[in-house]
Amino acid sequence: MSTSSDNGTRQITYHRTTNPYEAVFGYSRAVKKGSFIFVSGTTSVDPLTGVVQHPSSAYEQATTIFSEIIKAVESLGGEKVDVTRVRMFVTRDEDADGVGRALKESLGGGEGDRGGPAATMILSVHFIDKDMRVEIEADAVVL
Repeated sequence: MSTSSDNGTRQITYHRTTNPYEAVFGYSRAVKKGSFIFVSGTTSVDPLTGVVQHPSSAYEQATTIFSEIIKAVESLGGEKVDVTRVRMFVTRDEDADGVGRALKESLGGGEGDRGGPAATMILSVHFIDKDMRVEIEADAVVL
């Protein structure tokens, strides 16, 4: 669901989902202001049930998360190629390769002159739910 507001100088558009954390903590999945799209930290929580998907696989969680991020960017008028930066937070060091593989498969470059987005991965973090192994934020620029 997307909603818009005008702050007097530039329109802001919000993308919200039924993810229960958005309602509890009062944030939007993504926000577009001007040509910039900012996607909040996204986990593999099923938006309908509130249950963490793929609790035993950081790779599967990351693949699910990147899909949700792409949907958010597209709902605000962007495309996956507009994603310019991702920040990945991972609970277990041994999951880094799987999360990196999910990034490359979902947003990575490697063909022609197109590279992947700028990226940062931070390891050994803790999340609100013990089954969450990965959380990812993303920024996009729509020109």
